[in-house]
Amino acid sequence: MAVAGYTKTLAIVSHLLEYPDPAWWDELPAYKAAVEEIESQQARGLLSEFIDYVEGEGKKAYEEQYVRSFDFSMNTNLYLTTQERTDYGKQSEEMHRYKVLFLENGYDVNRQLPDYLPALLELAASLQADHAKDVLTSIKPRVELLRSRFIEAKLAQSFLMDLVLMETAGLEVAS
Repeated sequence: MAVAGYTKTLAIVSHLLEYPDPAWWDELPAYKAAVEEIESQQARGLLSEFIDYVEGEGKKAYEEQYVRSFDFSMNTNLYLTTQERTDYGKQSEEMHRYKVLFLENGYDVNRQLPDYLPALLELAASLQADHAKDVLTSIKPRVELLRSRFIEAKLAQSFLMDLVLMETAGLEVAS
């Protein structure tokens, strides 16, 4: 797996995890084309299959599934600090650590909370490999937990979590 390939893969995964509003659907063909440029055959295959699944579901069905899975479920939502909802002090500290990750890398999140997985993936995609590895390594336990919850809920997005973990492992090995 080429280390530089992580940037495109993470950017695509970040987009695919976003809410499927009209702009998201308008941009989907461009992301589908970008998948063909990914060097890793495994990543290309998983992303292509996921996009085919989304297109097969259709706009209305996919949006309804997305809302049920991510907006109305505390177990599978994409805000990483909500995974352990019992200790709000710990949640606040973790949220602060995510905010610091953005600020240390020259970014700020104005439109999203800093624990929003697509925003963190977009951040990692924009960074050099060593910094991207740090971001991905810091969220890896949360991504692993989300992956297991996605599998339990039978969500196709579990394959996107596989890709995030694959890219994390690739960066860890390369350093």
